[in-house]
Amino acid sequence: MSTQTEKPQKKKWVRELRDWVVSLSVAVIAALLIQNYAFAQTEVRNVSMQGTLYEGQRLIEDKITYHFYAPDRGDIVIINGPEAENRLIKRVIGLPGDVLDIRNGRVYINDTLLDEPYVKGDTLPNALTVPYQVPAETVFVMGDNRMRSEDSRAFGAVSLTSIEGRAVFRLWPLSKFGQID
Repeated sequence: MSTQTEKPQKKKWVRELRDWVVSLSVAVIAALLIQNYAFAQTEVRNVSMQGTLYEGQRLIEDKITYHFYAPDRGDIVIINGPEAENRLIKRVIGLPGDVLDIRNGRVYINDTLLDEPYVKGDTLPNALTVPYQVPAETVFVMGDNRMRSEDSRAFGAVSLTSIEGRAVFRLWPLSKFGQID
């Protein structure tokens, strides 16, 4: 009699364990897929975006949008490509075909002054020869802290394939929690 009651209980325990392993495996795989292909957490690691983003802040990165749409002027993007050694966070300033000029510390796109209330410091051309036409399939990026940013003025336009995603939400610090402007 005792052997008959042990078998169903043992099977029940094995089935329960199997269900837990399958559930946890599916959850881990889903989390890894989301992290790699949809949304990721990233950290600001330099001062080039000061005024908008500060070193140590944690952000949510949208990795999906640019598979369907091109970046817009003003988007804050994460760059991970041959243009720079490290992943960078910069703002899109020029789109493919735009003619960019820098005069008196201000940026002009197609001879129209670009309204940039987020900029800290004057914009200097640095190594860039202006006017500059943004090549096809690339964007021109700059940091908001113009005096302390290594950006397209130094390494040129960034290929659209080097854009990993866009920064959409600030997680940390909690006092700055929310959507990024």
